[in-house]
Amino acid sequence: MTLQECVEKMRAGGEKESEIDAFTRLFRAFNSLKNDSWIKEEDIEPLGKVPSIRDIVVKEANPADLASTAFIKLNGGLGTSMGLRAPKSSLPVVEKNGEVLSFLDIIIRQIQTSRRRLGITFPLIFLDSLHTSSPTLQEAEKLGFSNPGGIPMELMQNREPKILPDGSPASWAQDPSLEWCPMGHGDIFNVLYTSGLLDLLLEKGIKYLFISNCDNLGARPSTKIASYFASLPASFMMEVARRTPSDVKGGQIVRDKFSGRLVLREMSQVSPEDMKFATDISRHMYFNTNNLWIKVEALKERLEEVKGDFDFPIIVNKKTVDPSDPGSLSVVQLETAMGSIISQFRASACLEVDRPRFLPVKTTDDLLVMRSNRFHLTNLYEMEDGDYHLPRIILDKRYYKNISDFDERLPFIPSLAAAASVKIEGDWRFGKDVSFFGNVQLKDNGKPNFVPDGSFVGDRGVEAAY
Repeated sequence: MTLQECVEKMRAGGEKESEIDAFTRLFRAFNSLKNDSWIKEEDIEPLGKVPSIRDIVVKEANPADLASTAFIKLNGGLGTSMGLRAPKSSLPVVEKNGEVLSFLDIIIRQIQTSRRRLGITFPLIFLDSLHTSSPTLQEAEKLGFSNPGGIPMELMQNREPKILPDGSPASWAQDPSLEWCPMGHGDIFNVLYTSGLLDLLLEKGIKYLFISNCDNLGARPSTKIASYFASLPASFMMEVARRTPSDVKGGQIVRDKFSGRLVLREMSQVSPEDMKFATDISRHMYFNTNNLWIKVEALKERLEEVKGDFDFPIIVNKKTVDPSDPGSLSVVQLETAMGSIISQFRASACLEVDRPRFLPVKTTDDLLVMRSNRFHLTNLYEMEDGDYHLPRIILDKRYYKNISDFDERLPFIPSLAAAASVKIEGDWRFGKDVSFFGNVQLKDNGKPNFVPDGSFVGDRGVEAAY
């Protein structure tokens, strides 16, 4: 009965039948989930070396290829991993010319600047949720941004009920809106299918899609990559990056021995006995950046074949019903990953990109680096660092995980120019003009601590200002 209860709730909430069908498949997969549903090492082959953006030769990086590309940004998230109840894309990132800019500000200005510089016009479309739609459109209007040819600026994510571990729909009288969640970014293809957008894009001369996350400011317009993808026989291309010891958790691209197709293997799909292979970065050298290129005509054909619902592997995301309250009701969100589409095309390709195209902010650890003096925003609105060998940051989750706690303790971001790594344990607050150097380590002494203005902090802790 639990599925029927969820279906009835979705119908009462006005959800489309296509959404209900997609949720039904995920729910049934959840109910039949077994511990042996792994992608086993014996059944796959490592990806091997792929072309690198440094080595590819494009006869002519043609702006017309970029002009034929629609940029789609995943923008439905509320930054729940940082305790946010507001759009993640509205988080302040950097100050430029006295103006504090958010992810959203920077993304829109990247597109505006590319349009002006190249003398072309191409659309930017946000995949929004009910929580992010209004703030996004308001910011776009404030910046004077619009799309050509009547192409909409947003698509709306499908939604599903959050469920309890037994499969029944969650109830939360304090805020009933929190009983619902997006269906994961793999749902974008169902949205594209049911919205009719692909037909409109083809009518307007758009041949390619570039899909990426709003929190990755490295996923900016590139004439070189657009022209390279246009020249390929492949219908799909994923930007991948070299794994480092810090990237062992990232989804890896493998080749299925039986079908020969490329497959995205998330770490949740790795069996315990295969973990030693999956974490071997010399064996599985690349991870998925979630920067995806797709040819519109080929995607339309495949979506029509599957009636808009790719049979992607299920991701069971365990959360609390109120993301900002870890003590609230435990729930399950059933999701899929959009990178799984790589196995849906016989002709799929990968391109190795450098770290400037992969600058995600998933936690406050990442946000500390992004807000620091390691980066500056260029006049093309690109986040630029000297070498992109960024320090590894580990902040005590008890005191820094939520953005409100982070901002309270770090009202002034320390200098990371000379820092190799940062590990903060315990409750530390920071004054102005603090500088980190070397392998920074601050230990928990069981009480709140303050780092005075102008201090230097290294592997021995806090040193006096010089």
